Amino acid sequence: MYPHERSLVEKYGDRGFSIVGINSDSTAEIGRKATEKNQLTWRNFYDGGTDGPISTKWNVNGWPTLYLIDSNGVIRFRDLRGDPLEQAIDKLVEEITAPREVG
Repeated sequence: MYPHERSLVEKYGDRGFSIVGINSDSTAEIGRKATEKNQLTWRNFYDGGTDGPISTKWNVNGWPTLYLIDSNGVIRFRDLRGDPLEQAIDKLVEEITAPREVG
């Protein structure tokens, strides 16, 4: 998924979109090497393995698991891929870039 994720950052990065990677490999070193090898430009954090605190709290039981979180920190979509993923990102980016009414 890295090439697609990279294209999403290129397409939406200047419009308020970010990717945060949570790595659940068996060691932090394996995760660091994967980040370097794949030249990931977005933040990546090590979660301590598949039963780490983030994976546990967010009920992750398969990898990769994708969450789209809006600008208010609300999970809006989970595990979308391909066109549905890009449509959901378009929707969320539009929400944060659309002019707001004052009233």
